[in-house]
Amino acid sequence: MFLTNKRTSPRDPDAFPTAQLFLLALVRVAEPIALTSIFPYAWKLVTHYNVTTESNAPFFAGILISAFSMAEACTGMYWGSLSDRIGRKPVLLMGCMGTILSLLVVGFAPNFWLALVGRVLGGVLNGNIGVIQTMVGELVKKPEHEPRAYAVMPFVWSIGTIIGPSVDRTASIGGCFAEPTENFPSLFSPDGIFGRFPYLLPNIICATLLVLAIFAGYALLEETHPDKQPWSTQEDLDTSSAETPLLPAQGANAHAPTNLNTECYGTFDEVEVERQEEWRVRPSGEWIESEPAEKVITKPVISFVVALGIFTYHSMTYDHLLPIFLQDKLSEDVSVLAVSSSSFAGGLGLSIQQVGVIMSFNGLIELFIQAVIFPVLASWFGIWRLLILVTIAHPIAYFIVPFLPLLPLSLLYPGIYTCLFIRNVSSILAYPLLLIMIKEAAPSPKYLGKINGLAASTGAACRTMASPIAGLLYGLSIDLRFTPLAWWCSTLVAMVGALQVPFLSREASKCNARVHHAAGCCLSRSQEAKDEVIRITVESVAGSESGHESDCESEYGGIRLRDDEQV
Repeated sequence: MFLTNKRTSPRDPDAFPTAQLFLLALVRVAEPIALTSIFPYAWKLVTHYNVTTESNAPFFAGILISAFSMAEACTGMYWGSLSDRIGRKPVLLMGCMGTILSLLVVGFAPNFWLALVGRVLGGVLNGNIGVIQTMVGELVKKPEHEPRAYAVMPFVWSIGTIIGPSVDRTASIGGCFAEPTENFPSLFSPDGIFGRFPYLLPNIICATLLVLAIFAGYALLEETHPDKQPWSTQEDLDTSSAETPLLPAQGANAHAPTNLNTECYGTFDEVEVERQEEWRVRPSGEWIESEPAEKVITKPVISFVVALGIFTYHSMTYDHLLPIFLQDKLSEDVSVLAVSSSSFAGGLGLSIQQVGVIMSFNGLIELFIQAVIFPVLASWFGIWRLLILVTIAHPIAYFIVPFLPLLPLSLLYPGIYTCLFIRNVSSILAYPLLLIMIKEAAPSPKYLGKINGLAASTGAACRTMASPIAGLLYGLSIDLRFTPLAWWCSTLVAMVGALQVPFLSREASKCNARVHHAAGCCLSRSQEAKDEVIRITVESVAGSESGHESDCESEYGGIRLRDDEQV
């Protein structure tokens, strides 16, 4: 491909890919800035174009915001499949171009409906969430690097979601690029283009950031697809250390030695060899005539994608409910000594400025957890154990929020930040952990693009549903004068995710061997290198006569390697 990297030899598999992850982060941080910049002024955009009555404006603003996720849910898997065929880098850059088109359409929209079309275009033309997840998985060769690598993308997403809304004048950070004719009358005339299109300037700024990301990605980002590497031919490599000839066996076709560098995928405990012509025997020595087609969307994949969808849903409801709850008026009947249902009839009654300060601190908490706490806890507990802990903690994070109005005023802010810390620890850790498990559940790395596309589509669909449902439930809780209704419904959904743990545990045992040894499912934090037999199933396209066991190191045919050997 014309967009593949110029590197002519494989990179050191033991090295952490800092430079490439930085470039991916640059592309990633530009997108949330672009996609979330509309959040603060969506309601004003609706009222500016007189789409509906003021009372219905929040509903149309919600449609405008969720249109991107709705469209993304429909196309994410297709973009992932395309990246499996043509490479990750071209799809990533095309997604950035699609986002630029979306921003310009929204900025130049003369009415609400064209702005809505622009948001839909952004979702249809951008499948970068799944593609970036796949690239991270392919860049990281050592499983002990996975927690640190998978924490990078949520980290930069948090930065983007802090900066993005700040391009609007209503944000607590103090940005002022929306409606520039009102904020900078000496620089922008009401009769000019920015007077006619009051929300064009923030979209142009975001599009410029994406253009810079595209140039950086085009020039410096390397292709990560195993089959799209410049060195992915046998002639380019010294294969003497990686050739593994099998001894002749009855019924086997003669083949050149297998080059493990170019014909297999795997890390540590597993090698998957692919051939156009192969043969296969059962342990009894019986020849197998044909092989069933390899299944891409396996049961472990489905289980972890469903877990990601459940997590995405209840996490999004928290993000939607929290600002409303903080600003909702405080119940007049609140009393710590005499708790009744009327004590839960409202929120905390904070001002917009106070909520802005809280949300800014919340962003700092998120960054601290992603940068510091996640790698440490992943090292202590391991990927699977940590995923179990945070999944069980989620219901607690939602259940305790409605009790905040009962706290004395002196303890209110410590209580708020305690709730935010518990929620952020469980939520921020869960996302990269689930991504790692989805990667390990993949039957083969060559399908990672499609599987991550499915995960991205599922997450987008759940995000699309979460906000409207949470809003309806909170409105119902106001009518019933019982605010915990909305929060405890999210608690129930989180409990469903926690109850899924036994089933996930069963599916985790079917995942790649790397899940147990490299991804931290073992009881011990350090293990001695042990001899292990790596099974290679050899299968024949053409039927053969009754055969015999291969005269290899094991009765199945295998190669004996140590955990610490490079393949």
